[in-house]
Amino acid sequence: MIDKNTFKQQRDGLQQGIYKIINPFVKLLIRIGVTPNMVTTIGLLGNVASACIIAWAGLLAAEDPANLRFDLITLAGAVTILFSLFDMLDGQVARLGNMVSRFGALYDSVLDRYCELLTLGAMSYFLITAGYTIGALITLLALIGSVMVSYVRARAEGVGIECKIGFMQRPERVVVTSLGCLACGIIGLAAPDKAEIAMYVLIGCMTIIAIFANVTAFARVNLCRRELTK
Repeated sequence: MIDKNTFKQQRDGLQQGIYKIINPFVKLLIRIGVTPNMVTTIGLLGNVASACIIAWAGLLAAEDPANLRFDLITLAGAVTILFSLFDMLDGQVARLGNMVSRFGALYDSVLDRYCELLTLGAMSYFLITAGYTIGALITLLALIGSVMVSYVRARAEGVGIECKIGFMQRPERVVVTSLGCLACGIIGLAAPDKAEIAMYVLIGCMTIIAIFANVTAFARVNLCRRELTK
């Protein structure tokens, strides 16, 4: 079993590897005058587009529950993972361009919450209109956990505690959501007779987020309790 320190080292190593790949593009953005807040805003717009695509699939499912548009779910997964890369780009643009600011950090955090609220909210709507009420409720729990992970960290930092522990942080949540959409869509398109399996794959990914995001939130609360009672 991988301990948390080993996991953190592997996660940080992967992140640094990605930075090496995207840094040439980041430097190009800086040269043409793109600011970190512009990059953050583009990321939000992409996630809004993804949420709209999922909601569209939900509207079609509301009209005919048998009409599950797996092509739209696949597209939403691709759009989500593409534009979520801007989460990494904005920070690198700020660091390499010497444009780090306290407002930029706040703006990035606020827009990240909007992205998750919109994407998972649309996902819950799609599942309930498609007839998967339990899946919709699980997605709602995933949304609650996602917001609380960030909220607990913000409140902890407000009282002077660094609180970054936990497995299901935003990058992991984005990856699980995107892969869930892609896997669901591809299975549904490749084997229309296995539509139910495709939907359960998506619900399974939402379950992973629901469990581990809320576990992460409570782990952070417990860390704060220990620190504040010392």
